[in-house]
Amino acid sequence: MFNTPVTACDLPLSSALHARLQSGDFLDCYKVANATPVRAAAETITAFPGWARLLVAIRKIVTTPLGLINEAPEGRDIIGIFPVESETETEIVAGFNDKHLNFRVSVLSENGLVYLATWVRPHHWGGRIYLGTIMPFHILISRNALARVAATAGPQAA
Repeated sequence: MFNTPVTACDLPLSSALHARLQSGDFLDCYKVANATPVRAAAETITAFPGWARLLVAIRKIVTTPLGLINEAPEGRDIIGIFPVESETETEIVAGFNDKHLNFRVSVLSENGLVYLATWVRPHHWGGRIYLGTIMPFHILISRNALARVAATAGPQAA
């Protein structure tokens, strides 16, 4: 893996995800020192390595019979596999609502740091079971994604 300090942190107050937060929601956030512009950081984050693409393919096989969404709607701006909901100079929010849960990912680039946050609102016990099942993989993918951002040639924060 990479020798880059990816650290868990609080979601910056400037993030649009704060407007979604309610009791019972899941939220995590990681950061790494790098001043890569937000769109470039998001593209690096969603350019999954082979092992993560394999996990996404397995998820698709398992969840398709359950009627869960596995692909972004056509004609939408997407980052990786996620439809973009909003984009500013410093933040991209992408994701969608599904039967079992709603989720959004935020990539925020400001003050020499790139943040990756995930917000999830499970709708029922099935959504909570799903979230618990994928959590170890989510953490690995998130931390690896930011380590790959840090490894890019973007300016590093002091």
